[in-house]
Amino acid sequence: MAKTKRTMSPEHKKAIAEGRAEGAAVKRYLEQLQVKGKPGRPVDPERAKKRLAKVDAQLREEANPLTRLELEQTRIDLQRKIEATGDSQDIDGLEAGFVKVAKSYAARKNISYQAFRKVGVPASVLKSAGVSRSA
Repeated sequence: MAKTKRTMSPEHKKAIAEGRAEGAAVKRYLEQLQVKGKPGRPVDPERAKKRLAKVDAQLREEANPLTRLELEQTRIDLQRKIEATGDSQDIDGLEAGFVKVAKSYAARKNISYQAFRKVGVPASVLKSAGVSRSA
């Protein structure tokens, strides 16, 4: 029995691409909410960079292995904080992308208003997106 080659229609390909784009926009926004919503004082990237420079200088001077170990961990932690603040600069753009796709994404994936609220999406953002409590 000969196998028939299956092909997707252009409409199907377009729908898949749109679904992926919507999912990516929602994911990026939700990830940013997690970074933004972490407890503690907000990280000042300039202050963290200055602290990192001091740690680097201490590492060059320090001979004690235990102190070097602690300084290396501090260095790693500071680098992560600096990277995370770089991502948080575009929250408005990520929010706009979320607002644009949230309603259709929620309908397609059967995601409720309450579920979005539970993961930290502000009510005002959901309202802008057209995602309502009754939907």
